[in-house]
Amino acid sequence: MARGSYVSDFTRGSVMKQLIIFSLPLFLSNLLQIVYNMVDMVIVGRSLGKVGLSAVSVGGDVSNFLTFVAMGFSNAGQVIIAQYLGAGRSRDVGRFIGTMFAFLGLLALTLGGTALVLRRGVLGIMNTPPESFAQALSYSTICMAGLPFIYGYNAVSAVMRGMGDSKHPFVFISIAALLNVALDLLFVMGLGMGAGGAALATVLSQGVSFVSCAVFTLNRREEFGIEVRAGDFFRLDGAMLRALVGLGVPMAIRSAAISSSKLFVNSWINSYGVAVSAFAGISNKIGSVSNLLSNALITAGSSMVGQNIGAKTYDRVPKVMLSVGTLSFSIATVMAVLLFSFPRQIFSFFTADAEVLAIGLKYLPIGALLFYGAASRAPANALVNGSGNYAANFATAILDGIILRIGLALFFGLTLGMKHYGFWLGDAVAGFTPMFIAAYLLARGSWKKSELVK
Repeated sequence: MARGSYVSDFTRGSVMKQLIIFSLPLFLSNLLQIVYNMVDMVIVGRSLGKVGLSAVSVGGDVSNFLTFVAMGFSNAGQVIIAQYLGAGRSRDVGRFIGTMFAFLGLLALTLGGTALVLRRGVLGIMNTPPESFAQALSYSTICMAGLPFIYGYNAVSAVMRGMGDSKHPFVFISIAALLNVALDLLFVMGLGMGAGGAALATVLSQGVSFVSCAVFTLNRREEFGIEVRAGDFFRLDGAMLRALVGLGVPMAIRSAAISSSKLFVNSWINSYGVAVSAFAGISNKIGSVSNLLSNALITAGSSMVGQNIGAKTYDRVPKVMLSVGTLSFSIATVMAVLLFSFPRQIFSFFTADAEVLAIGLKYLPIGALLFYGAASRAPANALVNGSGNYAANFATAILDGIILRIGLALFFGLTLGMKHYGFWLGDAVAGFTPMFIAAYLLARGSWKKSELVK
């Protein structure tokens, strides 16, 4: 296996120790993004009021949907790089990086250009309030124009994570977060640029982060063990592109489908009154915390599984899954105990309304189920993603993202008459879907035949 000083070798050594060291910066990166997004909303809300918040909310939804595509292909790229690394094919890593960057660059330009042409129609479909339409248009226009920066940063981060380096992506996302807040204060509060100023702050901070990250990686390609040439960025290798698209499409579909199905479920929940709708926001925050931890372990576990499959050290893959599962279920248990022990104190951070708090007390078992569902997804998706199994990824995207999440919510909520609690329950139960798909893969041993780098 080719190694550099920034490359982590996951094919030997303590699995649990490697997992903790690798996943901690990923968790901090996810946490930092949530914090600075909240600060971003506070600045906009204080400066622009509900019109500005509406504009940023709608424009952000459009931007997030386009970002799901980048995340899907970047996560796929991370797994493929890890498998090449495990197989000791450093020159192929460089060629693949060139193919991934060229493809994502073309994709960003195509999607960004198309979105710019259709942006007014898209905002109309989203029922953007007339009062905030102009500012939402400004916000979304700037974000669409800056899409290459978003895709570029995701691609560079995928290269580092695929190499087993999670520390430097955390450094660069920290730079972006601090710069974003500073530019928000300057553009929105200082210069009065409105929602467009908030978008410009986001795009510029992501651009600085992307360029800094790219320069850092290229200047230290020997430490990363990357054999990449300038010409690699201007050609698309057919076989590598097929592997990237084949794995990236279901990953992107899964993220977009889960997000869309949650919007569908929340639309039904909101119909049960303002108190239920208010607690739905709290339950979403609880879910985001559980996903924060789970996603960090999934990302770390995927690279570790990918390296070991590439190196054909198959005996370590179940050990990776066991370590991921041990950490994720331990964390879920601690969170569930805290939720049951201090429910009023936790919910009171968000509201003092007695009716909303009463709903929260009945929600407690569902909240615990949500934690354990997220915990079960961590080792499952580490195997599904890290093996690069197209069929398993697509099955997860369709079943977890659409069919079971919506179907179970409707079954519990309407058929069994559990109302809003049924919709929350269905969403929580659907979270266990990847566990059954991974168990099937593990039992059949088909994950060993899923190498993307044959």
